[in-house]
Amino acid sequence: MLSVNLEAKKTVDVMIEKADELNIAISKLNNGATIIDCGVNVAGSLKAGELYTKVCLGGLAEVGISIPGDLSEKFALPSVKIKTDFPAISTLGAQKAGWSVSVGDFFALGSGPARALAKKPAETYEEIGYEDDADIAILTLESDTLPGEDVAEAIAKDCGVDVKDVTLLVAPTSSLVGSIQIAGRVVENGTYKMLEALHFDVTKVKYAAGIAPIAPIDPDGLKAMGKTNDAVLFGGRTYYYIESEEGDDIKGLAEKLPSSAADGYGKPFFDVFKEAEFDFYKIDKGMFAPAEVVINDLRTGELFKAGYVNVDLLKKSFGL
Repeated sequence: MLSVNLEAKKTVDVMIEKADELNIAISKLNNGATIIDCGVNVAGSLKAGELYTKVCLGGLAEVGISIPGDLSEKFALPSVKIKTDFPAISTLGAQKAGWSVSVGDFFALGSGPARALAKKPAETYEEIGYEDDADIAILTLESDTLPGEDVAEAIAKDCGVDVKDVTLLVAPTSSLVGSIQIAGRVVENGTYKMLEALHFDVTKVKYAAGIAPIAPIDPDGLKAMGKTNDAVLFGGRTYYYIESEEGDDIKGLAEKLPSSAADGYGKPFFDVFKEAEFDFYKIDKGMFAPAEVVINDLRTGELFKAGYVNVDLLKKSFGL
C-alpha cells in the first residue's frame, strides 16, 4: 500500500531545495528534527501554499491555483483546485485535522501523513482500512508559533520514529499559506461529513475533485479562521465519483452533503463560532462541508447535484 509519508517527502524535498524561492525558512532543532516555517516568521508564497497543501494530502493529490476561480460573473477570487485518485486516504488518512498536538505551552492542530503512523484518531484508520509503516514522520501544524524540541520528541514517540526523521511544517491560519491550505480542504470537508455525520463508507469514493476560493488574509487569527472556513462552506464546489452498491441512497447522500443542508446554516462561521462560545464541539458537524456537491454514481451512471455557492454570504464574511 502507498505510504503517505514517503509520498509527501517528495514534495517536502522540493520545498527544502527551493526554500528561498518559496519564501519559507528551513531549520534544524538540536535533536535533529526539521522545521519548515511557512508563515510564522516568513511571508510564504502562493507556490508554498500549493506544496504545503499537497503535503497535507500525503502527496496523493494534484494541487493548483486558478486565477480567477469563478464563483459568479460578479465575484471571482483566486481558488485552490484539488484532484485525487485516493480520496479516502489522502483526505481522511492524511489531510484531516485529526491530531490536537498539545505539549507544554504549545498547541496546534495537526494534519498530514504522520497521523497515519500515530493513528490519530484510530477509528478513522479502521474505517478507511489504511495504515502506514514509514520510518519518517511528516506533520503540518496550524499554529502561530514554531514548535520546539519537546514537541518534535512527543510526535516522534507517538509515530514510532527517530526524532531526527520528523519534519514539521508550520503555517498560521492568518497567513497566505494558511489560507490556501484551508481552501484546499474542500474535498476533505465532503469526505469528512460523509463519514462522520452521514456514516457513509468513504472507501466507495474512487475519485474526487474540488475548488474553493482563497479567503483574504486577516491578521486576526479568529477572524481568519472564520473567513477561511466560509471559503469552503459558501464557495467550495466538489465532485465525487462513487462506486455504489445496491441499497445505497446516493441521491439522498448528495442532498444531505452540502453545508446548506446543516442546521445553523446562514451565518458567517465566525458568528456561529462566537454563539457557540468558541467551542467547536457545540457546532453541528454537518456545517463543515462544501457549498456545492456533484456525485457521479459509477454503478448506475446517474449524476446528482445539490447545494449552491452563496456569493452573498461570502461577501459578508470577507467584508466586501
